[in-house]
Amino acid sequence: MERKKALNIAVCVKHIPDPNLPGELDGQRLKRAGVQGVLDPGDEFGVEAGLQLKEAHGGEVTLISMGPAVALEAVRRGLSMGADKGVLVSDDALAGADALTTARVLAAAIAKAGPFDLVIAGVESTDGYTGTMPSSLAEFLGLPQLTFVKSLEGAEGSIRVNRQTVEGYHVVESPLPALISVTAGVNEPRYASFKGIMAAKKKPVEQWSLADLELSSDDVTVNQSVTNIGKAEERQAGEVVEDDGSGAARIADFLKEAKVI
Repeated sequence: MERKKALNIAVCVKHIPDPNLPGELDGQRLKRAGVQGVLDPGDEFGVEAGLQLKEAHGGEVTLISMGPAVALEAVRRGLSMGADKGVLVSDDALAGADALTTARVLAAAIAKAGPFDLVIAGVESTDGYTGTMPSSLAEFLGLPQLTFVKSLEGAEGSIRVNRQTVEGYHVVESPLPALISVTAGVNEPRYASFKGIMAAKKKPVEQWSLADLELSSDDVTVNQSVTNIGKAEERQAGEVVEDDGSGAARIADFLKEAKVI
């Protein structure tokens, strides 16, 4: 990409229980305390997208996160990949926050740390899978949003993306500032080098409370609750079609019922 105006980019990152380990429940919620955590793998694609734009246009990448003090590990991981600085919002009042509360707090942090030309988030978190946080964040920030981004390029004052759909993709362009949510296919996240890991220890990270964002515990009241937890249904055995001359027609009928064709 042709080098253009430097971009100031914010990337939302999250510290989650390691998805490669068996998940544990603490009551009706995912257990987090005392569990090995990592930077959400989905957020690594967002960090990489920000770094590639920075390399093409110049600028700065700031990581924005919310969580307990241990969540600093995820921010440091993103810094070791090449991000420039980080912000962690940590407050006891945020324990058990839902997606809406998370978006409200991240919006306040982004507004305080900015201004930014572009805000990048993953499509959804690997531990929550609500998929609603980026859209709520865009609404709080008053920004246009481009969702399910599978490729992107920056230009002078705008962002152009291929937005993944069930039929293929849409080409969408938006003026900056804007918010995008990226899919896992948008790039191949880089590994953090030893040099990057050592450099990350010296990069600046701000740690803010709700008071620093001029928010109170009333502003982050959670109005959602988990009412029930059940085991996912086991995958059922498929139907075997023996071809007695009508097999192709039966398969075609099945695909029509499933609205595949």
